[in-house]
Amino acid sequence: MTLISDCKLISLPKISERKGALTPIYGKEQIPFDIARIYYLYDIPSGSKRGGHAHKELQQLIVAIMGSFDVTIYDGNKRKKIHFDRAHQGLYLPKQIWRELSNFSSGSICLVLASLPFDESDYIRDFDEFLILKSKTN
Repeated sequence: MTLISDCKLISLPKISERKGALTPIYGKEQIPFDIARIYYLYDIPSGSKRGGHAHKELQQLIVAIMGSFDVTIYDGNKRKKIHFDRAHQGLYLPKQIWRELSNFSSGSICLVLASLPFDESDYIRDFDEFLILKSKTN
């Protein structure tokens, strides 16, 4: 069973110099999976929420590469809210963790690294279905 304690804040390398900063991310080095897909969320209207789902098998790393937002995670028993505003810090989400993203600042960009290509059948979009799945894995 996947728990909140399996979600990890990951400090990513930050290489700073006079001309700016750079953060490289390598699959299987800083994060515990190979990267199969990368996408980002942007132009998010004020007050909007994103996420609102879990994945059966997919793992993710979520990074606020610009601006800030909150990520609320839930494992079927415990809930935790984390505020992100640093481009060199990510949240590792293993499979079967419900996530909701909210409180996006103006101009924020959320980068997501995923362990699998997009597959609609991997999504759990119904909260009651998520709770049933979690009760079966206890």
